[in-house]
Amino acid sequence: MTGYILVKYLHYLGILAVFSSLVGEHLLLEDRLSRKAIQRLSIVDAVYGIGALLVMGAGFTLWFGVGKPADFYSNGWIIYAKLILFGIVGAISLIPTFYFLKERKGDPEEVIDIPKKMKMILRIELTLVLIIPLLGAMMAMGVGAN
Repeated sequence: MTGYILVKYLHYLGILAVFSSLVGEHLLLEDRLSRKAIQRLSIVDAVYGIGALLVMGAGFTLWFGVGKPADFYSNGWIIYAKLILFGIVGAISLIPTFYFLKERKGDPEEVIDIPKKMKMILRIELTLVLIIPLLGAMMAMGVGAN
């Protein structure tokens, strides 16, 4: 029981890290940023990456290691919807990540025009990340189970 609680807690911490870092990136992102500001954004983006790894590791541990039997989750469509959404969020998050990593190098005072699509990408990520825990709550209650 203690292991289950700890893993569940780590899962929640990961979700909070992912969501809060996405909100932080969205708030810090402007039309023009210095390379120094982009460096700060890349640090916030690294927190996002760590949070995503924590969510994934704890999630798979909850699915296959502790808590309810794996069949409880595997026999419904919701787990697969969650995995697909998580994969989509992870894939599109690579666009800002690679951009921040590329643009952070150089003169820290140089100002860079940020592509307009970056804010939209972050908004899409935030929207999808809000849906995933809802699916998790539904899944835990047995909704969508075969």
